[in-house]
Amino acid sequence: MSLRVTVAELRASGREPLAPAMLDLPSGEFHLQEWLRVLPGKRLTGRGLREGRPALLKLFIAERGSERHWRRECEGLELLRAATLPTPALLEAGQHPEKSYYLLTEFLTGAASPPIAVSPAPTWVFALLGRLHAAGLVQEDAHFDNFLRRGDEVFLIDGAALRRSRSDADKADNLAVLLAQLPAQLSEAVRDELLVAYRTTSPGALDVAAVLTRCEAVRERRLADYLDKCLRDCTLFQVERSSSRFTAVVRTEAETLAPLLADLDGAMAIGVPLKQGGTATVAQVSVAGRTLVIKRYNIKNRTHALSRCWRPSRAWHSWLAGHRLRFLGVATPAPLALVEERRGPLRGRAWLITEHCPGTPLLQRWQANAMPPDDELAALDRLLGQLSRWKLAHGDFKANNLLWAAPDIALIDLDAMHRHQRAATFRRAHARDLTRLLRNWPEQSLLRLALQARFQVP
Repeated sequence: MSLRVTVAELRASGREPLAPAMLDLPSGEFHLQEWLRVLPGKRLTGRGLREGRPALLKLFIAERGSERHWRRECEGLELLRAATLPTPALLEAGQHPEKSYYLLTEFLTGAASPPIAVSPAPTWVFALLGRLHAAGLVQEDAHFDNFLRRGDEVFLIDGAALRRSRSDADKADNLAVLLAQLPAQLSEAVRDELLVAYRTTSPGALDVAAVLTRCEAVRERRLADYLDKCLRDCTLFQVERSSSRFTAVVRTEAETLAPLLADLDGAMAIGVPLKQGGTATVAQVSVAGRTLVIKRYNIKNRTHALSRCWRPSRAWHSWLAGHRLRFLGVATPAPLALVEERRGPLRGRAWLITEHCPGTPLLQRWQANAMPPDDELAALDRLLGQLSRWKLAHGDFKANNLLWAAPDIALIDLDAMHRHQRAATFRRAHARDLTRLLRNWPEQSLLRLALQARFQVP
């Protein structure tokens, strides 16, 4: 039997409200089965049963502003219904006695949002967005989770984000926001397919060049926002700060990694050593059946400590670089946790935990007097193209830091990675990266000469 829970208890429960549970609504009991989204102290969204019927509950629990947000949600759903756009049926809405507001809608069993991928292209999402724009509406917080599909049926959800459009430029901006959330390596052919689907249902004038320019600006803003989240406690990341330690961990990994984070040096001692160096030690460890890599950034002596203590550690840089690369679609092992020793504002040793990449370093795969397979050369071309597009220089682009992990080449050892703002400074840094890669093989070897010609390196 589910425990009965009050709104006050939910408000105080933080990120882990009770579930399953029984909640009293003015019209009767709601049998909550699970929470789908939790904004601590603000809004809870969960699925359950109302009189035996599947229903979705939105509970607005903020002590201030909950009525405003609830009214906006109700008004947005009314806009969708008035425009005859597909959205889940509203079952009931009202004020809860415990200083909160609620809204119950039909729960669309079996419905799902599209995967954020380039194949198959989510043309139906852009066709539905076109219908929304044709009705004179936009979604201020347009994202793929607001589009659901069940068989041949499609739905729009999240009335709180709905408002009336102000202009054609307003709609173009809205379209750009959605495009910017697709993988950065989206091909022109797929992009054009999505735009055709949009224009089929919203046949008005569309300045494609302006949409694409706006799309790049939105992507940059989303990247900056994401990197900021990597360093603060939020839905995606669990961050803890004290006078002696800073820890950031991917929230979904926090429970699994907790024993490891409690004794990092102990875990490394019983792990498989990959590198024993003065400035860094690397070990492979097993956690809950998964293979992970821990890299510890050492402090060699007092002079080294003084030079490092006042600035972010190399683990900090690698943590951000890894998340940046993955956001931009560049292959690299997933960064899972960052730990820095602290003495007040001063920093000491640091650790970075990542997924293990089972790939093989190019230094082992590519022989000096033989040409690599075409698919591996093509993967290197793609990687260099991605780095050039985003003005990213690795800083230590040796063949041991490039792993063949079919169908891509993955980058590791991101301590020195830097994103350049100016094209001229990037070109110089990119040339240094290429030169460093070529130095892995003898000057007159077949492979070095071929790569030198391929990348036009003097």
